[in-house]
Amino acid sequence: MRPAPYDRLIDEETWAFIDRSLGFYPDDATALDLSSQRSVYDSLCQAFDAGRPAGVTVSDYAVPGPAAPIPVRAYAPATGAPAACVLYLHGGGFILGGLDSHDSICAEICDGTGFLVVAVDYRLAPEHLHPTQFEDALAAFRHVAATSGLPVILCGDSAGGNLAAAVCWATRGGDHVPAGQVLVYPALGAETGSGTFRTHATAPMLSTADMIYYDEVRSGGMPPAGDPLFTPLAAHDLDAMPPTLVFTAECDPLSGNGPDYCARISAQGGRAHCIEEQGLVHGYLRARHSVARARRSFAHIVEGIRALGAGDWPY
Repeated sequence: MRPAPYDRLIDEETWAFIDRSLGFYPDDATALDLSSQRSVYDSLCQAFDAGRPAGVTVSDYAVPGPAAPIPVRAYAPATGAPAACVLYLHGGGFILGGLDSHDSICAEICDGTGFLVVAVDYRLAPEHLHPTQFEDALAAFRHVAATSGLPVILCGDSAGGNLAAAVCWATRGGDHVPAGQVLVYPALGAETGSGTFRTHATAPMLSTADMIYYDEVRSGGMPPAGDPLFTPLAAHDLDAMPPTLVFTAECDPLSGNGPDYCARISAQGGRAHCIEEQGLVHGYLRARHSVARARRSFAHIVEGIRALGAGDWPY
């Protein structure tokens, strides 16, 4: 029995993706110990990994970090000199994931745009609490922006979208600023007691309770109030933000974050556009090879990255 209203909103292809994904998890995955959660998540990501497109070359190295070198993975296109760089920040609730969890996603972005892609293996909570994840993302951006000689597009999904938005906010007016940001179902910190956090509180793939749990783990138990580095929507000053493109999934408690964020950037004179993908769920990037809606959305994401890297704004 499909729960309403998702029995009407979600098509059979997407339900097959949901069912396969949930097959990796027990009913209450957040009750697992941290090691088990990471093992399950890694297995899930591996199961949906499509492999790298032919010709994309990969190198692992480290960049200077605030406490220790930060591992990164660079993806170079098969032909031609890249015209831009994408700094990719992975999702996983700030406690899961790494270079392998989003490997084929980054490789396909490289292949589809012809840009250099650099994925960041930022430190995870709870071993490293906020603002560690932000500090690693900021350090990686500054290093890549200073050394690549290329315009840098910040890109991230879920928790990674949060980090990308925080870095964009923190670098306004600095020596190096992003050329744009592309956020995919980002967690931007809207109030969890209202809006889509209520209407989609028990959505497939991510619940409001899950988000509260991740925020508590990331902060060590008490999420900070009014901190734009934790909650990008807490920023009062969103002027001078780079061109911003946000993709949200309709059936996701985070779906209301994107329109609010883009509306506030636009109201302060910036360029921002939000696309809500109908009938899709949190984590749909993993469904890009099995679900037509996700495949179309991923193509639009790649096209958006390519446009911002070229300095275009087609929205």
